[in-house]
Amino acid sequence: MSLFTIFDISGSAMSAQNIRLNTTASNLANSEAVSSSEAGAYRSRQPVFATVFDRFNKSVAGVRVEGVVVNDAPVYREYDPENSLADEDGYIYKSNVNTVEEMANMISASRAYQNSVEVIMTSKELALNTLRLGQ
Repeated sequence: MSLFTIFDISGSAMSAQNIRLNTTASNLANSEAVSSSEAGAYRSRQPVFATVFDRFNKSVAGVRVEGVVVNDAPVYREYDPENSLADEDGYIYKSNVNTVEEMANMISASRAYQNSVEVIMTSKELALNTLRLGQ
């Protein structure tokens, strides 16, 4: 494994965690969204990661986001006939975002991003120290 491979792997991990953080932020921003129908209610989303392999060396080459899946958990139905979005029966539909899970997900993604930054910084220091050996 070359030094540049370490940068590629860490960079792809940082990119994937950035998408995870953005998805989590979107979920949190829509956690209190209401709709007049179950179909129109916001559903939480989660990115799906996949390992990228180097087909020549048969080793790990990074991480990529395969896509974003929508949580199929039921949305919350609440009786609120005074709400302007209430359906003909007086119900509104709230998102299925669990804010506690999303906050834990955000902390996990932030830590994973920071770990990738540390790998890059340590690799850079090792490379610089190696270059200084020749002086």
